[in-house]
Amino acid sequence: MPIGDAAEVLDTFYPMFRLREEGYRVVVAGPEARPYNLVLHEKPAGWDITQESKGYMLTADTAFRDVNPAELAGMVITGGRAPEYLRYDEDLLRITKALFAANKPVASVCHGIEILAAADVIRGKEVTTVAKCKLDCEFSGGIYLDREVLVTGNLVTCRTWHDNPAWMREFFRLLRNQ
Repeated sequence: MPIGDAAEVLDTFYPMFRLREEGYRVVVAGPEARPYNLVLHEKPAGWDITQESKGYMLTADTAFRDVNPAELAGMVITGGRAPEYLRYDEDLLRITKALFAANKPVASVCHGIEILAAADVIRGKEVTTVAKCKLDCEFSGGIYLDREVLVTGNLVTCRTWHDNPAWMREFFRLLRNQ
């Protein structure tokens, strides 16, 4: 599970705890093995965009450079603003590309699509994401659909944390069938 500063709390903790409940060991990785500041995103009444406020801290167990994708069962890519800068990390892109090459399950929520777009793994695939990331999807060859959840091969995408139950239900289906 890649994280960085400004990863969204519910996009991160919900899947992390669900995976642990199911007996998976979750490897939280970041640019460095250190604590990261998570944030809360909510669209207040009358606002056109989301408001961001400080959330919990979460410590990455390891740095991206130390992750061996062959040892992973899959990956969950969180949302929030973290993917905006994480998508430039060559080690994270290496991990992402390797998981797709191995056809391992990958789940992405909200701005997580920016990492998938940077890794060039959504070309020709139907995906969903938060509406304001539609262009990121389309510019990288993805086919954007506004749906609660979409499964395309090994990829499960959803729009925001509001879609978490459907998102995780489909991701677990892929994990169990691999």
